[in-house]
Amino acid sequence: MTSSSTQTYLTKLKALSDQLVELQKPIRILDAIKWPVETQERFFTAGAKCLPDMGRSYYEQSPLAFDQHKLTDAFIELERDVVRQLGNQDALGRILRDTIDQYRLVLEMLGARGTARFGELSRQLYGSPSDCIAGDNKTLLEIGQELCQVFSLPAASQLTQLSTRQQDAHEATAYLSKRMDEYFGAGTVNVTLSDDIVSDAAAGGDCLKVNRRSTFTQQDLNVLEVHEGWVHIGTTLNGRAQPWATWLSVGSPRITAIQEGMAVLMETLTFSSFPKRAQRVSDRVVAVDMAERGADFIELYRFFRDRGDSEQDSYRVAQRVFRGGTVTGGSVFTKDISYVKGFVENVGFIRSAILAGQPEMIPLLYLGKLALDDIPALQEHLQLGHIVAPRFLPPMFKNLNGLYVWFGFSSSIAGLDNVRVRKHFSRLFSDPKNRH
Repeated sequence: MTSSSTQTYLTKLKALSDQLVELQKPIRILDAIKWPVETQERFFTAGAKCLPDMGRSYYEQSPLAFDQHKLTDAFIELERDVVRQLGNQDALGRILRDTIDQYRLVLEMLGARGTARFGELSRQLYGSPSDCIAGDNKTLLEIGQELCQVFSLPAASQLTQLSTRQQDAHEATAYLSKRMDEYFGAGTVNVTLSDDIVSDAAAGGDCLKVNRRSTFTQQDLNVLEVHEGWVHIGTTLNGRAQPWATWLSVGSPRITAIQEGMAVLMETLTFSSFPKRAQRVSDRVVAVDMAERGADFIELYRFFRDRGDSEQDSYRVAQRVFRGGTVTGGSVFTKDISYVKGFVENVGFIRSAILAGQPEMIPLLYLGKLALDDIPALQEHLQLGHIVAPRFLPPMFKNLNGLYVWFGFSSSIAGLDNVRVRKHFSRLFSDPKNRH
């Protein structure tokens, strides 16, 4: 392209991108399907024996914050504009169109809250535990089950006990605010107390909301710092810094796996995670599978209670799966498979980039809200100066030496016969004569 045609292209790209950012603003998936706090209170008051009254009628009485049909038409028109102005073959245009298609499915899914159609659309957007991992024939459910087994082994309970001191939401807010200032710069991220979130904390744009009703251990706060802060807020701010590809600051479901997977990976790389936390993430795959196969809310709740989880934790994992769907099972919100799916696929990407001799592609994971398939096109435009490199990068992504060595070793070890290795060492562990 000539300099004039390049500028014309970038101007069109930004205008289309800005339109996408504007159109998606009222769409808040989790807000549209969240359950009120009173639902939990009623469930336990009834002895945990009655299905929550969260069917189609509830959602019909909780209107969406937008006109579904009008917004759908606007997305359709925007997609036509992308083709008209950028052409069918433009790489960044294809990413825009894929993102627009995702939002159209999201609108249809939210319009089907409380019905069987909701679950069908959720599977199209986020996938299912029965899906295979990219590049492998092992299903996500198989990986989730293996991880649940690992993180529930007796060794996990024999580790040094974690801090049990509970900090209230005010203390947590003060601590996280200090940590965000240290990482992003003073005043960049606003940490506030919130009454309108179900989870302990949630990132949105440059804000981190802390649930006023929750209490936290130091380990919980360590996880929130890197999960919500370094990854979710970090990629949002990096996306907002893009001069032309402004859509990289917002995320449709197509980017959820890489986002949540990178957040869990960051917990691991910073040693912030702990077995119970990792088990909780792995449990979500099993929970989604059970509910998809027909288990109702009470059956899922009792499964985790019978396993020894607390009432609160058992309710929470069931609520996450059934929000938006049908509490009788079959139609569920499958987003929670994204944590394990994204972790595995991000690790595969990093290993492959190292073995392919292209470690410079690894920091591109932090450019903004993107999918792994987007990276080649984004890298090309980064080299052309149309995309800016990520400003906020965790230390191990700024200096790749340690990450390279870590994943280099893990790639080699991954080729070992783990069953034979375990059998070899099991003799050492089981024979007292071999202990010194």
